This record gives sequence, structure tokens and C-alpha cells, in this order.
Amino acid sequence: MRDSSNRVCAPMLAATVSLFTHVALYESGSENLSDVVSSVERHPSWDPRYEPCVPVVSLEGSTTQASLVEVLRWAEELSALFCPTPGEGVALVEYLLGICFASGTFPSSTDEWRNWVAEKHPLDGVAEWLAGQPADAWDLFHREHPLAQNAELRGQFDEDSTGPAQLVLERVGDYSQFFDHHHLEHPVPLPAAEAFRALLAQHVYGLSGRARISGKTLGPTLTNLAAGRLQGRIKVVVQGRTVGDTLRLNLYPAAGGEAGHFNHSWTAKENPRREFETKPSGRRTSGPADLHSYLGRSVLLRPVPAAPGEPVHVDRVLIGAGELLDLDPERDLEDAVLGTMLNGHRKPLWPSPTRALWREAHALYSAATRETKGVFGRLRNLSFPQDGEGPPCVLWAVGLLADKTLASTWTEGHFPYAPSQGEALCTASRRGSEIAEYVARALERAAYAAWKIVYPNPRPTDRGAQMARFDARQEFWPAAEDPFRWLLDATVRGDDVPLALLDYAAELRLKAADFLKHRLDALPHDEKGLLARARAEHRFGQDMAAAKAPAELRGETYL
Repeated sequence: MRDSSNRVCAPMLAATVSLFTHVALYESGSENLSDVVSSVERHPSWDPRYEPCVPVVSLEGSTTQASLVEVLRWAEELSALFCPTPGEGVALVEYLLGICFASGTFPSSTDEWRNWVAEKHPLDGVAEWLAGQPADAWDLFHREHPLAQNAELRGQFDEDSTGPAQLVLERVGDYSQFFDHHHLEHPVPLPAAEAFRALLAQHVYGLSGRARISGKTLGPTLTNLAAGRLQGRIKVVVQGRTVGDTLRLNLYPAAGGEAGHFNHSWTAKENPRREFETKPSGRRTSGPADLHSYLGRSVLLRPVPAAPGEPVHVDRVLIGAGELLDLDPERDLEDAVLGTMLNGHRKPLWPSPTRALWREAHALYSAATRETKGVFGRLRNLSFPQDGEGPPCVLWAVGLLADKTLASTWTEGHFPYAPSQGEALCTASRRGSEIAEYVARALERAAYAAWKIVYPNPRPTDRGAQMARFDARQEFWPAAEDPFRWLLDATVRGDDVPLALLDYAAELRLKAADFLKHRLDALPHDEKGLLARARAEHRFGQDMAAAKAPAELRGETYL
């Protein structure tokens, strides 16, 4: 890959440091601020248009980091982004989409969108537009309007700022970290590229709660953090075979043909910003460029002074409340998959701490086969070129699990999709999920059968821990994911769905029986232990052969 000046792209830069490496560095103090700070005192500038900040993978499988302009210029030569967390990946896709809309590069109609996807509409114009933007508007450390930040925080920065750990969602947790806040105060700086990606993730995935910032300067509501736009729901990105394909698949006709403004900085002139004396009502977006670049947090980063040619780092961070949006479901929830809550209320599919995302694949495929609006409605009638291997696109679903204000983990799934196989994928995913759910319930019933023998007179409070001895669902659910993915891969290739489901069900049944056996191996080899084993295995066998069981578990097709 080459940029516009024909310079050969450098080999892979250092891999993005993992969360655990960062924590180790913070706790050990093995990096020294003096190793990073240059003796030359100057205010750095850092422009993501030209600085390597996006981890990418080429079509040949090599990895590197590219600038925003390079990602857009090389879009047809890159297979995917390669971010350390799903949240950063989604945030970067969102930002790139915002740039595309801001440049005026988006389809005017669904028919034009289909042509763009089929004919690989070039994105060179986006790269040229971005390269021609004023440099001041894209400087991460500009004094008056730093990119994607709020310079109004500068007056209280020295008093309230912390170490850069506060910026990283997966590291900071509830903004308290340890009881004495020592971790957040540790001075190890963060490379500017990592800080930039973490900043974008904060804007769209930031957790609700109280900020570690005083409201005495800008107003009391500065401390009230609202949940980010994508927090609490599943975001679906349609991934193509190249980054260019991915961007085209996720672009869409703007309502009224208006792209809206791009949010360069809180203090730039694109949009009047909220104040923090009282909580305002959410504002309506001006268009997709506004939506995909909105500033969900007020953030200010302090750069470490650096000598020319030296990497720029961030050593202090301050975070407060940001923008509040009034999202319009008709124009601002293009990718949303609606699910039904227990109270009957319909809302976008949400991440669950007890259900892995692959167990909800049928909801995505149902939307792809039934929705008439949004990205799923457009995908239904799309004709993909026949060249290349594998599925023409993948539905990449991402959610952030959180315990109130504490980030827990990312949940994600990659689900192959081809419009010609839409109904087959919907059937396979739905039946596959039903089979897995039934097998899991059978394991629970088998555990109950063993528990009743081993603990004939239990205390009610002990039941959960006692049952857990024999309940093999904990092993079963992770082991069921790979067979489910193989089922989807076979379906998207055009394999016979009823036969594929037979193989899938047989494998799940075999795995479940094996996990149950290992759980029961802990029973003593006395009369009670042997009886408990026999009852549990009999119960499981009965459930597998029952008339109410999915037909595939009995060796029959569902048709």
C-alpha cells in the first residue's frame, strides 16, 4: 500500500497495548514520565488525519496503523480495522462515517446506495476533502478548539484533572478505581493515538454516573454523566470484504438530503452547545454527520511537551458531562434491531450479562428478512458481486455490559449474511437457538434430579450452591457457540438447513452428555451417589427423546 506521495507503508507498528499491560505498567511504575517528556518545552500538535492512529489489516493479512486520510485512500486495500476492543472499532467506524457524510459522500436514495455497493463507489473524494480541511480544525491539542474536546474545562483543569487512565472505559470502571484514587493519579502517559481512540469510544459508549469533576465553575450539571448514545443497546455494523465496502454498506440516504454539521470541537462554531447550570432537554441532530461525530462527553487532554520527531503523549485528563441528544427512531437508529421487553415495550436489542450475543442471532436475521427500513431493509434486496470467498458481508453486533457505572465487558458477535440466504439463516439461527436452549434446560433438570437424591432435606438458602455442583450449563454454553457458528457458515454457503441442524443437534447432545457425566463423576460411589447419577442421566435421556424436544435431538428433521 502506498500513500499519495508514493511512500511505501511502514511495517506493522507496535501492537496496541492491552488493558492488562497498561494496568501492569500503572501498578509497577515501570515507565517513567521523564522518559517521555522532552527537554524542549513547546505545545504539541497532533493531527489524526496524518498521524498513524487506526489499526488496520491489509487484504494480505499484514497489520499496521494508518492515519484517517490513509484509511480512506487505502480503503479498497484494507480488509478491516483491527482495534484492541470492539468499542474502539465501532467508534472509529462511526467517526469515519461522520467524515464521509460531512464531505457530502453519501447516497441520495436506496437505489443509488445499491449502485454504490455493487459498483464499489470510490471514496477518494472523502480523503481529498479531509486532507483539504483547515489544520486548526483537526488538531487534538489546539488551545482554543481541540478536536473532539471542550476547551471550557481549561479553567479547572489543574485542580480536577487526573492521570490518563480516566479516559479508557475498560480501565477506569466507575471513575473511582481504587478507594484512594491512586490508580487514576498515576503519571504514566498514554500515546496520543491511543488517547484519540479512547476519546472517541468515550463519546459514544460513556457510562452514566457522577464525574470526578467540580461543577462550581461551569455549573452543577457538569458532574452528571449521561449514558452514551450506544450505551445500553446492541450496535450493528455491516462489514464487507474491505474497509471501503464496510463504509459504503453503512452509509445511507440522509433525511431531507441534509448531512448536517461535523462536530470538530465543543467551542467550534458548528452548533450552539448546552450549558451546565441546569439539565437541558436533548437536542435534535442536524443530520448524520452530526449524529456520528457528536460529543457525548466534555473532555480535555493535556499533551506532554515533545521534541520534533518524538511521539506525543497525554499525561492528564479531565472528563465531564457532554451533549444530550433527542434521537429520532426514524432517522437516528438506522441499525437498531427492536426487541420486546417483559412488559411488552419495544426497544433496540440490548446486551445481556446472562445471554451470549450469538443466542440472539435470530433477532438480527429476522430484522434482515422482515424490516423494510434502515440498513436491514436496504440489505434485503441487495445483489452482491459473486467474486471473492466467504459471505458477502457480516453483521457485526457489539454491546457493552456494565454494572451500573462499572464497565464489565464487551459482548460481540460476527454473523455471516447473504440476502439470497436470508430466510435460511433466519430458520437456522432460530432453530439452532431453540435446540441449545432446550439442551440447557435438560441439563438443569438433570442437575435437579441428582440434587434431590444427594440433598433430601436441604435448607432453601443452600439450594443454589448445592445445585451448582451438578449443573453443567456453565460448561455447555461456551462450548455451544462454535457449533452454532459452523451451522451459520454452512447455511450461508447454501448447505441444506435441515441436515445441517441434524449434525448441529447431535453435537450439542453429545457435548452436553459429556459435561453432565463429568459433573456427576464427583459423586461418591456409594448407594446414594450411584442412584443420583442414574436418576440424572435417565432424566437427561428422557428429555432428549421427549415428544416436546426439538425433532433434531431425536434424529429427525423439523420439516
